[in-house]
Amino acid sequence: MWVAQLLRHRPWLAGWHLRGAGPASGACLRKAGLPELRPPAPPRDQRCGMAGSSQNAFYKHLAKKEEGKTVICIEGNIASGKTTCLEYFAKNTGIEVLPEPVSKWRNVRGHNPLGLMYQDATRWGLTLQTYVQLTMLEQHTRPMISPIRMMERSIYSAKYIFVENLYRSGKMPEVDYVILTEWFDWILKNMNVSVDLIVYLQTSPGMCYQRLKRRCREEEKVIPLEYLEAIHQLYEDWLIKQTLFKVPSPVLVLQADHDLQEMMEKYKENQDQILMLDHTQRHLKD
Repeated sequence: MWVAQLLRHRPWLAGWHLRGAGPASGACLRKAGLPELRPPAPPRDQRCGMAGSSQNAFYKHLAKKEEGKTVICIEGNIASGKTTCLEYFAKNTGIEVLPEPVSKWRNVRGHNPLGLMYQDATRWGLTLQTYVQLTMLEQHTRPMISPIRMMERSIYSAKYIFVENLYRSGKMPEVDYVILTEWFDWILKNMNVSVDLIVYLQTSPGMCYQRLKRRCREEEKVIPLEYLEAIHQLYEDWLIKQTLFKVPSPVLVLQADHDLQEMMEKYKENQDQILMLDHTQRHLKD
């Protein structure tokens, strides 16, 4: 598994921290001479836990194992450095990279639901998040063209972070939240949206705010610091404290307050080791 190999190579993973592990085969790990891993702490908030029967989950796992594919999701706040990370691996490795489909969110047959949501979240939150959920499902289920896929965010953070924030802030009515949750639960039960690793770019809201202002995306001009603080706290509760919702995979934390050029150097330093983890994961699955 990715996590086992990362534990073995912790000396070269400066700035990376293991927070928890998803399902892992203890027998496989012991056979390979690697430490067994603990699962993440169970979530305290069970409103929208992982859905689906154990039988469905078992068949999804078998399908994933037969494919021999690895899916990594790069998670983090707005302007945390996700795009920079993905651009590096797209240019320098054979990893398949899927950026967030922001262009779709900005133009749905001439409409801009992303811009509308930032202008009036109460009116347009459900509209945008319904489409985000659909487009992220498309990202997860499209055929893989490489043994390793990196995605910018995931269907999980769309629901656990951004929908949750709209609901908790009072900008999404409970009926809208419940309907999105019903759709999300159905997707987890019936579709393979499994993730092998989450890389969390942990960035302070203040740094995200500075970067956001520098990149000057039109829709983001109205985003206040308080919004970034709320998103940051939800990410911390989900991936660090693991008290919000169930975490679907192991989580690696990369401190990302550094200058983006320095971050590029970190990616370069760890590139070869990250790529060779795919081979190790295949070995442990066999």
